[in-house]
Amino acid sequence: MKIKHLLLMMCVAMVLVVTACGDGGGTPAANNNEETTAPDAGLARPMPGEVDGDLTEISVALIAHSPDSILDDQSFNQGAWDGITRFGAAHGLVEGDTMRFFQPHSADDSARLDLIEEAIDTGANVLVLPGFHFQSSLYDAQDLFPEATFILLDASPQSPDGVVRVESNVAAIHYAEEEAGFLAGYAAVMEGYRNLGFMGGIAVPAVVRFGHGFIQGADFAAYSLGLEEGEVNIEFMYLGAFAPNPEFQTTAASWYELMGVEVIFVAAGGAGSMIMAAAEAAGTSVIGVDVDQSGLSDTIITSAVKGLDVSVYDMLTDVMNNRFNGGQELRFNAAINGVGLPMHNSRFTTFTQAQYDEIFNRLAGGEITVIDSLYMTDISTNLVTVNEH
Repeated sequence: MKIKHLLLMMCVAMVLVVTACGDGGGTPAANNNEETTAPDAGLARPMPGEVDGDLTEISVALIAHSPDSILDDQSFNQGAWDGITRFGAAHGLVEGDTMRFFQPHSADDSARLDLIEEAIDTGANVLVLPGFHFQSSLYDAQDLFPEATFILLDASPQSPDGVVRVESNVAAIHYAEEEAGFLAGYAAVMEGYRNLGFMGGIAVPAVVRFGHGFIQGADFAAYSLGLEEGEVNIEFMYLGAFAPNPEFQTTAASWYELMGVEVIFVAAGGAGSMIMAAAEAAGTSVIGVDVDQSGLSDTIITSAVKGLDVSVYDMLTDVMNNRFNGGQELRFNAAINGVGLPMHNSRFTTFTQAQYDEIFNRLAGGEITVIDSLYMTDISTNLVTVNEH
C-alpha cells in the first residue's frame, strides 16, 4: 500500500474540542511551542477549578452495556470509574450511595434504557455511559429524562436510522484514537520492531481510527529512521467481536510463530486477553488499548490510552459548578492531553522518554496531524506495507 507520505496534514477541525475548564470550547495550546515534557497518557492535565456560587449536589451512576461488562474490565468501565471515584474522593461521594455501578440483565437497548430509568429512580442525577452500545438507548433517554445529565463516552446519541441528535443534557465525548494509535505505531518502530500487527475488535469508528493511526505512526517512524520501503510490515485485521474467543488466540499465535510478527496492537476489549496469551506462549509483545494495561501481562510494552478518567472527572466538575457544556460533541486529543502512552509503565528498552516528549509535542502543537478517515484508501503511507486479512 503506497500512497502519499506525510499528508498527515489533513485537518480534523470538524469536531469540537473540549477545554480543561469546559467553559467555552475551542482548542487550547498544548505547549505554546515550548519544549516541555509530554504529559503521561493524558493523566497530568490540570483539573478544573471550582467557581463561585451554589454547587450542584451530584449522585453518579456508571451503566454497563451488558451483563458480562464488569467494573474492573481494564478498559472503558474501569477508566470511567477511576474518574468517578477520583471526583468522589475530592467531593465526598460515597460508593454504593452517591457513586454506583449498574449492570443490565441482557445486552439490548431496552435493557439499557430500563437500567437508566432504574438508576435515576434510585437517585442518580448524572449518568456515565461508556461506549457505542449506548448510542441508541440514549437517543431516547435524553428526552425521557430531561432532568438527568448524561456523559456518553466514545459515541453520540443516534437513532436506529442513523440520525444523530445531542440534547442540552448530554455531553457526547469522543477521543482522537488516531493520535493514540499514531503514538503507539511510532513508538513500536522506534523501539526496533519491524513486523507489526493490528487486531481490532469490531470495525466501529473508534477501533478503525486506532488502527489507521497505528499505520501512520509506524510509517512516520520508518521515514524518520531512514528505513527502506517495505522494511516495516503490518498485518491488519478485525476479529469481529470484543469477547474472548480461543480462535483469536490461535490466529495471534500463527501471526507470531509462523508469520514473524513481533508485536500486535490489540484494540478489542476483552478479546485482548487471547492475544496476550498467544504472546506469552511465543515470547513476543502486545500493545494494549484504552487504559494502561501493563498489569495484565508482562508482554504489554505500552498502551494507547484515552483520557477516560480525565474526561469524566472534568465533566462531573462542570456539572457540580453549574457550567455543564451539554448539547455538543466534544473531543479529547493530544492538544489537551486527552490521549497518550503511559511511559511510566511502558516496557521500552530503546524508545526513550525524550523521544516520546518530542513526538507528542509535535502532535499536540499541530505540526503533525493524523488523518482520521475511516477508509483505508485515505491513509497515507510511503514506506510501510499493510497486509489486510
